[in-house]
Amino acid sequence: MSTNSAITPEPAAGQSPDEFRQVRYVAPPGATTILLVRHGASEPAHPDRPFPLRDGHGDPALDPSGVRQSVQVGGRLASERIDAIYVTSLRRTHQTAQPLAAALGLTPVELPELREVHLGEWEGGLVRVKAAALDPIWVRSRAEQRWDIIPGAESHAAFTQRLRTGIELMVGAHPDGRIAAFVHGGVISHLLHLASGATPFGFVGAENGSISELVILGDDWMVRRFNDTAHLG
Repeated sequence: MSTNSAITPEPAAGQSPDEFRQVRYVAPPGATTILLVRHGASEPAHPDRPFPLRDGHGDPALDPSGVRQSVQVGGRLASERIDAIYVTSLRRTHQTAQPLAAALGLTPVELPELREVHLGEWEGGLVRVKAAALDPIWVRSRAEQRWDIIPGAESHAAFTQRLRTGIELMVGAHPDGRIAAFVHGGVISHLLHLASGATPFGFVGAENGSISELVILGDDWMVRRFNDTAHLG
């Protein structure tokens, strides 16, 4: 992403001509601030009981710890300015967003383009089993930082394109807005990779219930925060 001066805030008004203090960052006019909230912890996978699928994606519900995280996220953000709430087509994001939506009186908007990377033959929770067993394909996927090492998984290019589409839809609807998007770990990692130029898996590992932040103005994407878990205790 471009990092030109369009994303840089203007100097604070009232500065003395011979005394220049540090100023707090303010998003530039027209920019959209997106709080990327990872869904709460979902129920465990079982080799003999795959998760139900929605549009080919594993669709587990939150487990009790994930429900607690959703309440903590709602408590953290309820006093902040939030103009809209977005969720994906997968129920764990709907469930995580519910406490905040109730507190603010907002109806979440479902945006399927923000759903998790599709893991092909390893959907339904099988990816967790393969990861725990250090399956050679899993090890290679991590080493090469590519999901599409997994048989039938979504390509880097396809994942990038649909996430860009999702971002464009939110930004187009909320210039000068501040929105919360309840999404997935792979989505957060990929968006921050696109914004920062980091390696593809450079931001893998956002905690369940964590908050990351992007400020977007045109082609300029700025990473303002990653994996904020102060509200989780």
